[in-house]
Formats: sequence, structure tokens, C-alpha cells
Amino acid sequence: MDGDGAGIFLNGSYGVGKSAVLDHLGDRFAAAGRPFSLFDVDWFHRSWPRAQGDPRNVLTEAENMRAVWANYERVGPRTPIVAGVIASEEDRARYETVFGRRLRIVLLTASPAVSEARLRGRYDEGRQAALDWHLARHEQLASELVSGRWNELILDTDHLAPADVAEVVFHRLDVGPTGTSG
Repeated sequence: MDGDGAGIFLNGSYGVGKSAVLDHLGDRFAAAGRPFSLFDVDWFHRSWPRAQGDPRNVLTEAENMRAVWANYERVGPRTPIVAGVIASEEDRARYETVFGRRLRIVLLTASPAVSEARLRGRYDEGRQAALDWHLARHEQLASELVSGRWNELILDTDHLAPADVAEVVFHRLDVGPTGTSG
């Protein structure tokens, strides 16, 4: 990533493993001595009520991420590694503006059965409404995301552990131990 200054964006529907892969990709960067900063998009827009004129909280999310990124950049160059959803060119442009760089977008996919099992494992009985919301939407979102021209790499996570997915991303995007990038 240092060679072209790009960041990595782990894109995908609910239950495909974005957050788990994000953690492992951070571990992989650290093991290789590569500076990075992790961003799980969900934690930057979780507030209520939403700002007037921002019904999806995406503008607030972008400003929150921009502020945190500025703090990380202040202490030295690094690769932003982000887990979230890019469903449109507008989304891609917004995130690239936040980080001031091109993002190499990796679409993580999973079969509906695997995504559903992961979602059921994520939410306990007290979070039934959240589970129902995600279950009702994960297949539709997955089908929308797979057609995105912005996805540089598509990985099926059904039979791979998050650490293995991180390893594939690290090497397929040429973020190898030599410090080169593709």
C-alpha cells in the first residue's frame, strides 16, 4: 500500500465476515511491520437521532471517520483498512474523500445459509429486532454488491477462516513483506 498510497476497503453484506477479517488483516500488517489504521464503519454512524438531512447517517459517519483519520495521519503515514459497505459510486467517492486516497475494494461474499448462521451467532435473544432487520436484508444487499464495478477482488468466505481471508487479501493486493503494492 505504501507504493501507491491506497487504502483497503473490505466490502460486503451482513454476515460475510468483514469485521473478523478486518482484525486479522490488522494482525497481518503488524506482523509484516506495515503501518495501518483499522476502521469498522458501523461504529462511526451508530447514533440517534440522526442529523437532519442525513437519514442514513452517512454524512455524520464520514465526518467522524475523517476526524479519527486525521489523528492517525498526524502520527505518521499508514494504510487505512476499512470494513463496511460500498453499494454505489457515491459511497466509494465519499470514503475516498474521507481518506484522501484511492481505496482498493475487496468484496467478501458468503452463501445465504452461511451469512444467516453467522448473523444468528452475532445476536442474542435481547437483540431480536437487529437480527430480524439484518436477516431481511442480507441477501438483497449481497446481490446488489456483487455487480459493483469498483470491486477489485471478490472472495467467497464460506470455507475460509477470517485469518485465511486476511492472508489472501494481503497477498493478492501485493501488500507483501517487501513493502511493495500493486
